[in-house]
Amino acid sequence: MITIELDSPEPLFNQLIIQIKKAIETKQLYAGDALPSIRQLANDLDINSKTVAKAYRLLERDKVIETKGYRGTYVHPNALDNVQFNLNGWLDSQVCLAVNRYREAGATDSEIRIAFTQAMTNTKK
Repeated sequence: MITIELDSPEPLFNQLIIQIKKAIETKQLYAGDALPSIRQLANDLDINSKTVAKAYRLLERDKVIETKGYRGTYVHPNALDNVQFNLNGWLDSQVCLAVNRYREAGATDSEIRIAFTQAMTNTKK
């Protein structure tokens, strides 16, 4: 069901994310359906398992899939509602709004960069 285009400019992990989300949207995958293990999918697609792990990690973060320990990885119960949410798009829009506010207040791009860098450094997990 999943195919990877090695020559595509789209990163491999993103190709996986897009195809899994599309399979959920088109009801080829349903809530509770099991997904292949990271190792199995990597072997099937002949790609690095770290690529599959990254895609799965991002899909899990967005509550599209869920990992149940050693029992496997499954489509999240709310996956159909969550496939449309684009965290990166939301984050971009929020940062743009903040940067525009800072510029309107008179801050330079250099000052804004320094402030963001300090905030990222001071708030590490």
